[in-house]
Amino acid sequence: MPRHRLFVPFVPLLFGVILALVPGSARAAGVCEPDGIQPSGAVYRICMPETWNGSLVLFAHGYVAFNEPVAIPEDQLVLADGTSVPGIINALGFAFATTSYATNGLAVKEGIADLVELVGIFARGHGVARRVFLVGPSEGGLITALAIERHPETFDGGVAACGPIGNFKRQTDYLGDFRVIFDHFFPNVIPGSPIDVPPDVIDGFYDLYVDRILEAVRADPGAAAQLLSVTRAPVDPQAPATVEDTILGLSWYDVFATNDATEKLGGGPYGNRMRYYLGSDRDLLLNLTVPRFDADPEALAAIESGYQTSGRLSRSLVTLHTTGDPIIPYWHEPMYRLKVLAAGAGDRHMNIRVDRYGHCTFKAGEVLLAFAVMLFRAAGQPLRGVEAVLQDPVDLQQFRELSLRYGVVPR
Repeated sequence: MPRHRLFVPFVPLLFGVILALVPGSARAAGVCEPDGIQPSGAVYRICMPETWNGSLVLFAHGYVAFNEPVAIPEDQLVLADGTSVPGIINALGFAFATTSYATNGLAVKEGIADLVELVGIFARGHGVARRVFLVGPSEGGLITALAIERHPETFDGGVAACGPIGNFKRQTDYLGDFRVIFDHFFPNVIPGSPIDVPPDVIDGFYDLYVDRILEAVRADPGAAAQLLSVTRAPVDPQAPATVEDTILGLSWYDVFATNDATEKLGGGPYGNRMRYYLGSDRDLLLNLTVPRFDADPEALAAIESGYQTSGRLSRSLVTLHTTGDPIIPYWHEPMYRLKVLAAGAGDRHMNIRVDRYGHCTFKAGEVLLAFAVMLFRAAGQPLRGVEAVLQDPVDLQQFRELSLRYGVVPR
């Protein structure tokens, strides 16, 4: 069966959403060079504009399933109508570069290393960029935030969109809790457990288990409502279909991320030994009967050392997040803000809140605004060419209104 839209590796909403609004001549601006191979084995790509403004934009891609080939995720760089993400970046005058990372699945540490190295590769071929900016959605959002914190000598600013930047351990618990509660209300629908997914479930997810999940949810909407109430996984009350979107999306991450994360973290990160769940019709029964797990100390140590943000910023970071994100919830944003304030770096961080359902479901004006805010705060310069990019009057008006709100003057 066709892949559900939430299962497909993250589409490039961070920039791609504005491509359809770009004039045809602008889309063609720039040339992508033949792909190269980094020492880590990652594949990289560099695209240069016709007239370079001297700055480089690196794209940190989102999550790709562990069992996919290591390659640049083309579906994250091209929209359905064939327009190109590097094309729009080049049309704005920036050089563009991206990397596949050396591995798929949980690739945060590898992604940071490969992106830092890619800046050097670019410099050897095109000269040192005047400024280097990093942008990334989803897992790429966490990679962006960590890279800006840890490598201010390399990156001048970044936009981290819809990433698990507040607390990575809590993100793993959110996903694990969803599977625990799903199994309580829909037993035996997905074989295995929240800490161990059988290979045949991974192999048969699209052909067999998507239909099984949907059949179970449709047969017992009351149980589905309790599942969402206990886990606090967002849906859009005005769009009933988002109940299935949320459940299927989180089920995908359970199936495709659990084993891979356990392997790369040196143990299972999920634990719910002391958790008391609320929100069902019978909370006491729920808490007495759900299975309990302990996180492995090795995994906790690995998360703390390699995957947790600190909030210690010496460069500008703009974060963008939808409030109804069911995959990486919005609560990451206030948690990260508290870290930034505690580190005394509040003036180097700005969050742009988008009141909408969905994982990274941004509109053109919002995306461009986030990049413009980052550029203005990091380099003291406005983003030029906005009117040429935003052809839709509604999007252009939204951008202008947001620009005034966030203190950026469009040019």
